[in-house]
Amino acid sequence: MRTATINNNFKSEEYFINMGPQHPATHGVLRLLLTIDGEVIKKVDPDLGYIHRSIEKMCESDSYQQIVHLTDRMDYLSAHINNEAVCLTVENALELEVPERVKVIRTIMDELTRLSSHCLWWGVMGMDVGALSSYFYGFRDREMINDIFEETCGARLTMNYNIPGGLRQDIHPNFVKRVKEFLAHFKTKLPEYDRLLTGNVIFQKRTKGVGVLSKEDAISFGASGPVGRASGYSCDVRKHHPYSALDRVEFEEALHTDGDSYARYLVRIQEMWESISIIEQLIDNIPEGDHQVATNAVIKLPKGEYYQKVETARGELGVYIVSTGTKNPYRVKFRSPGLSNLSLLNHITVGGKIGDLVATMATIDIVVPDIDR
Repeated sequence: MRTATINNNFKSEEYFINMGPQHPATHGVLRLLLTIDGEVIKKVDPDLGYIHRSIEKMCESDSYQQIVHLTDRMDYLSAHINNEAVCLTVENALELEVPERVKVIRTIMDELTRLSSHCLWWGVMGMDVGALSSYFYGFRDREMINDIFEETCGARLTMNYNIPGGLRQDIHPNFVKRVKEFLAHFKTKLPEYDRLLTGNVIFQKRTKGVGVLSKEDAISFGASGPVGRASGYSCDVRKHHPYSALDRVEFEEALHTDGDSYARYLVRIQEMWESISIIEQLIDNIPEGDHQVATNAVIKLPKGEYYQKVETARGELGVYIVSTGTKNPYRVKFRSPGLSNLSLLNHITVGGKIGDLVATMATIDIVVPDIDR
């Protein structure tokens, strides 16, 4: 039986309710224990573990090639980026230089993944605050990206396309053409997003001044990704620690200073424009060459400790590997952005209404397996 600590010292008008673990606003199997006074939130206690899979422990008995596939199941909306994080860690440990073609393709795939994730987030964000149409608009565009993934990777969500040393197979002959067609389409659709939600008076009233997070608190809680950058915290790993082909493209880090739910929304809208720009700079400049380099069938990392971080759609993902020189890691630890971002939920929602909690959770963009890894 699951148990959680509940404060029973309620005042006369206070009481306790559950939100979840099966609840539309939690976007997964997450239980929130709410202490409320009428509709005013007094405390939020997240209760985790309903979907815990022990992925970190499973890594200890798997090969380094197999570990890559497990990371699909954490933040499944950033699956390609998660896979790359493990591959980069292994390649750096082996001092293995992958072909330039691999670096460029990986970066294009990363930004397509970011666009796909933000499209889903935007659609669900609108639905969480009562705008049902956005869901269909967002999924319309996301499906086009997933069609591109399916043609090249053979899967639409958990792709397992990255492998240590490169890519499982080369891009499909139609890849460049379809990506350019999608970009041309999507550049005409992002203004629709603005007309539907960004400039909507009701949407602004539901998000402006709601769930405010200061820059100092963002740093203190370890917030990253759009959550941190909406509070003025410059934390984009792509800018500060570029990897793959990110050192050869120009883009702006999306920063806002208001720190509220509307600012977190605006950061993601701007990030979609920047992802388009990154892909446009690379799509006609994919180098010729191999899509992978030869590696041993059984990969053994030199004895030591290794760490690599990347920028997923939700923030900084860190991969920490301890190797004893065998074919299996001694210890693997994932620093997931979702856990740190969720930890600030109580801090920024106390004093608000239950409806504000729903809007705030939407702008944190929680993916529960990223927390219960």
